[in-house]
Amino acid sequence: MENTILYVDDAAHACQWLSERQADAAPAPVHWIVVACAPRMTHRISKWVSHSARENWRAKWFAKTMEQLEPVLAQGGSEVTAQLATRPLLETTRQLRLVHGAAAQVIDARRPKAGVALEPVAPEHPPTPQSRWALPGAAAGLGALLVLATELGE
Repeated sequence: MENTILYVDDAAHACQWLSERQADAAPAPVHWIVVACAPRMTHRISKWVSHSARENWRAKWFAKTMEQLEPVLAQGGSEVTAQLATRPLLETTRQLRLVHGAAAQVIDARRPKAGVALEPVAPEHPPTPQSRWALPGAAAGLGALLVLATELGE
C-alpha cells in the first residue's frame, strides 16, 4: 500500500480537490497520512482566550475536518491516519518520511489564499509565490469607497 502525506486546511476544498484527482483513475488502496493545518489565530487573541481554550478549539476543528474528510479518503479500502500540525511543515514532512518511508508522496491540498504565501510542505514543493495582483483589504475597501462616492456625487 502506497503512503501519501496529505496537507489540508479546509475540508471542503480538500474534498473537491481529491474528487477532481480521483475521477481520472480507479482508486487503488492508499495509506493516507493526513496533516491538518488549523487556521492561525492572531497574536492579539491571547489577551482574551486562554491557551487551553485555543487548544480545545483546535481539537474541535480537527475533529470536524476529519469527520468530513474520512469518508472521501477511506474509499476503495484505503487507510487514514490523521494528525494535527503542531510544528513547521517541512519538519513534519521530514519526520513523517522517517516513520512511513522516504518514498511517501506529499500532496498539498491546502486552500490558496490571496496575497499570502503558504508555507512549503516539502523540499520538492517550493513555496507558493505571492500574487503580484494581490491587494490588501484596506486598499480594496478604500477604492470601493471612492468609486461609490463618485457615483453618488453625480
